Amino acid sequence: MSAEPLSILVLAVLFVVGTTRSVNMGALAFAAAFGVGTLAAGLDADGIFAGFPGDLFVVLVGVTYFFAIARANGTTDWLVHAGIRLVRGRIALIPWVMFTVTGVLTAIGAVSPAAVAIVAPLAMGFAARYGVKPLLMGALVVHGAQAGGFSPISIYGSTVNGILEREGLPGSPVALFLASLLANLAIAALLFVALGGLRLRGRDLGDAGAPDEAAGGTGGAGGTGRAGTLTGTHATPDADLLRLTPARIATLAGLVALVVAVLVLDLDAGLTAITLAVLLAVVWPQDSRTAVAHITWPTVLLICGMLTYVSVLQEMGTIDWAGEHVGSVAIPLLAALLFCYIGAVVSAFASSVGIIGALIPLAVPFLEQGEIGVVGMVAALSVSATVVDVSPFSTNGALVLAAAEDTDRERFFRQLMLYGGAVTVLAPAVLWLALVVPGL
Repeated sequence: MSAEPLSILVLAVLFVVGTTRSVNMGALAFAAAFGVGTLAAGLDADGIFAGFPGDLFVVLVGVTYFFAIARANGTTDWLVHAGIRLVRGRIALIPWVMFTVTGVLTAIGAVSPAAVAIVAPLAMGFAARYGVKPLLMGALVVHGAQAGGFSPISIYGSTVNGILEREGLPGSPVALFLASLLANLAIAALLFVALGGLRLRGRDLGDAGAPDEAAGGTGGAGGTGRAGTLTGTHATPDADLLRLTPARIATLAGLVALVVAVLVLDLDAGLTAITLAVLLAVVWPQDSRTAVAHITWPTVLLICGMLTYVSVLQEMGTIDWAGEHVGSVAIPLLAALLFCYIGAVVSAFASSVGIIGALIPLAVPFLEQGEIGVVGMVAALSVSATVVDVSPFSTNGALVLAAAEDTDRERFFRQLMLYGGAVTVLAPAVLWLALVVPGL
């Protein structure tokens, strides 16, 4: 067996062992990167470490550290209750508010993981307190980010349109944007129905003390939770929850600074978040004493290990090998479908924008044959490579997993993995049928 298929087989073994033996998959992936990288790819330690996602490591640590402090000083509780007041207590609207906010952020130019890093901790905090299923909330945050991700001024949209222009291929920025927007909106609507979103209708803040047990929420009917004291069908928030203490004001200012730094000044989200967290920790050490322990270290190990192994696959040419074999398929429609699946599968473990930047040029000779509509194919390939970012191995999925509060993270990880797997299997085929087969 040649090195490329062997490396794919090892990836499959990682899933089987990690799932059946309850071993952290990231640790397994580091071992696999060492074994495959050394024996099959001829890489030394420096070559293997070159694939370690240091930027994502800092993002995961920095963002979870900052929001751990925000939870400790009550800022996230204040924000969640402010969100409830904004929609007049209608809990069913909050997931859609999060979907819209992340969509707007990416549409105006935010990198998708940066938008998710900002919104996910607030969204998942709300889900934990008010009985919304974490998978529903987390998936809507990610799909919202991808819904706006291909606007003409976004990172994804600019990348794809720039590649097409450079290669002299026809493109349609508006069609690309609408394809992503409608696909993610449709998936979000289906999820909302399937995961009990309709049952949230009619519930307001006064009903939030009795969340659906299956949602992983906390609190009890007629009891007193962090949201406030229930009185009849309305809730009276605790006075402390509504009070803006100096620490909370500083944390809110830090959150605004994080948004401005990332979206306006184009600074790194992880380094900015960890800097703000350190400043808060120095001034209010009592709130941050246990914050480091709440950084989601198992998630950090999981994601960094998997991405290091995927980097080894890219370095040894496994991705290019797969693309070349697909391009040689004699049936154009079948080749188009396989390209969509390659984009989806690889992107579930790696940078979506990186995969788009690699796969579209690989598909150029295939597109130049003129047997497949360029606009439909590029849209299908682009959306296939981004809609799967709900996978816990992708940056966005990892951020959602890291931000989950008051839930069994191992169980939530399995839910994200199963849902991400379902999207990876179904979405490319549906997009192919809708965009490629009609010859758009």
